[in-house]
Amino acid sequence: MVWLVSSANCQVAGFAIATVGWILSGISMGLVEWRMWYMNHHPLPASSGVTCVGMWRVCIYNHESNTSKTKMCYRYTYHDDFLPPNICVGQHLLLAAIILGLLGKAFFVLALRNVYMGILQKNATCNPFIASGILNITASGCILIVVLWNYYSIISMEGIEFPSSFHVPFKPDVQEVGSGLIVATLAAFLLLLSGIIFLSYTFPLYIQVHPEV
Repeated sequence: MVWLVSSANCQVAGFAIATVGWILSGISMGLVEWRMWYMNHHPLPASSGVTCVGMWRVCIYNHESNTSKTKMCYRYTYHDDFLPPNICVGQHLLLAAIILGLLGKAFFVLALRNVYMGILQKNATCNPFIASGILNITASGCILIVVLWNYYSIISMEGIEFPSSFHVPFKPDVQEVGSGLIVATLAAFLLLLSGIIFLSYTFPLYIQVHPEV
């Protein structure tokens, strides 16, 4: 039993990694800097500046003078028909990743409790460690899809038909990766790593024996 507990302690590091990854995934959802648009040569002076395209809102920075600039943010709604598929689908995938990551943490707590109480059996039909690993890997996959889809939109210079009141052209002069995309990539990596660590606990579970006392 002591060996089992010692082996389970290795998974605590995986739980810490999963927690950090889950937090970063939530932070990335709130960041607006997923796609950075730079308009340097546009006929409208009010549109010469930087536009940050996020998963839930867009922020437009307009240069009023050489020393000052204003910021206007618009939060997306379900009635906005100008949003491209990578944002519409990405919103749902990021929400799914948050829920799956939370469920993965719950299964891990249950598994660790069972190990320390000696409840896990060799012939257990449901291994909470495996369930937690699968949930975290699935959450990582959801985030990775959003990251790759947005990255493809950046390198292919895909545009967005924003409302005319935004004074933002369909395509920018320059489009770059933002910090939101980087944070989401790190979150996907950490969730994937934690899922692999949780799945690695399968072998010792199958070779243990718990005699009835």
